[in-house]
Amino acid sequence: MRIFDSSLKKEVELIPIKDKEVRIYVCGPTVYDDAHLGHARSSIVFDLLRRFLILKGYKVTFMKNFTDIDDKIIKKVKETEKSLEEITQYYIKRYLEDMEALGVLRADIEPKATQSLDAMFDMIERLLEKGCAYRTDDGDIYFDTSKDKNYCSLSHKCDEEGLSRIEPNPKKRNPADFALWKACKNEEDICFESPFGRGRPGWHIECSAMIYKYLAYKDEEYQIDIHGGGADLFFPHHENEAAQTRCAYNQKLAKYWMHNGFVTISGEKMSKSLGNSFFIKDALKVYDGEILRFYLLSTHYRSSLNFNEEDLLNSKKRLDKLYRLKKRVFDVNESEIDDSFKLSLFEALDDDLNISKALSVIDEFISNANEYLDKNPKDKNYKKTVKANIDFIDKLLGVGNKNPFEYFQIGIDENRKKEIEKLIEERAKAKKEKNYEKADLIREKLLKMGISIMDTPQGTFWEKI
Repeated sequence: MRIFDSSLKKEVELIPIKDKEVRIYVCGPTVYDDAHLGHARSSIVFDLLRRFLILKGYKVTFMKNFTDIDDKIIKKVKETEKSLEEITQYYIKRYLEDMEALGVLRADIEPKATQSLDAMFDMIERLLEKGCAYRTDDGDIYFDTSKDKNYCSLSHKCDEEGLSRIEPNPKKRNPADFALWKACKNEEDICFESPFGRGRPGWHIECSAMIYKYLAYKDEEYQIDIHGGGADLFFPHHENEAAQTRCAYNQKLAKYWMHNGFVTISGEKMSKSLGNSFFIKDALKVYDGEILRFYLLSTHYRSSLNFNEEDLLNSKKRLDKLYRLKKRVFDVNESEIDDSFKLSLFEALDDDLNISKALSVIDEFISNANEYLDKNPKDKNYKKTVKANIDFIDKLLGVGNKNPFEYFQIGIDENRKKEIEKLIEERAKAKKEKNYEKADLIREKLLKMGISIMDTPQGTFWEKI
């Protein structure tokens, strides 16, 4: 498999630190608000990577953190007069519900910053002892970027434009220096006890400390195989993670760095600060999670995705074709997957998760299967292979797992569903009583409502026409 290493700016062969084992860390959300489609895209991208590596036979350990202490969270606490734990637990729950709706697998390790303070204390103490960090007069502790000769070797963004993203502070020795520990300035602040006095950690320290505590190889050149996240985190966040890890532990943080592109609306990066954020919870009110997942998955992960409804609906039409094929093989049990189909998908995704190529393989499979079944509708062995291929698509891409008839019911409200199901029950009763004239009248009524029905050994199913 070849992946694009963001730091090297080129595709490289993925060679894990240890044979057939891959450890992945992806930056998780700061839990002070609902998740938006930018969070969704990053989660889906690395979910695809994880699923693919598992199906290729790797042992994958996947970790994603929750930042549950931050200025934005503290602001929310003051605004709502709720406790820190109430705020963060609520948004962690909401985030996990959104991810489940999008078919994203839960991480193997999900540490919270507030539960990992011991690891941060240890790392800060190491940096102080090595002279790579310094205290300010008011008790803050900063990382001294001048002590890391390789600073900016990761992102290569320490130019005027890059540094303009960092808030200036007269307490710092160097413009790029960043806070490891923020001392409490008054009794009302949300603070934690530490060897450095009451305060709270800076943002960058938590990821490095948690990786070392929960995921890292302690005896290798690199701590983990892949560090991932959105492109907006590359500098300064990931640059700072890499720097403090080098200086604290004499190790490189990650062997490979992968970053997904932005989600944009009208050409602007999706951001709460721009006021154009599209929350997942709002999108799920209109579109099924699987349809959203397929749409966000359909653009190569390194490209920006300009969110618009027209493209989303076109993406849905592509997914519809998969489910129409699934309807044709609904009455069979799966058999063995077609090895050539599996190999073609693997070859596509081995090319830096080339999703366009993978979806082309799936499109060709759907077209060929429909053509064959038109000529050979009773070939059960072929149907079994088709069903197995569809099930494999679900394992790999996380789409295609629904009952195909229920999939085509998406968008009908609950009251309408109850009305339809009541008519279907009346029809079943009429058939049982051999009142076929009434049963046919009910079928015609459903057709006028835009509903088609199909009787199968598993029962009667319906869908929108």
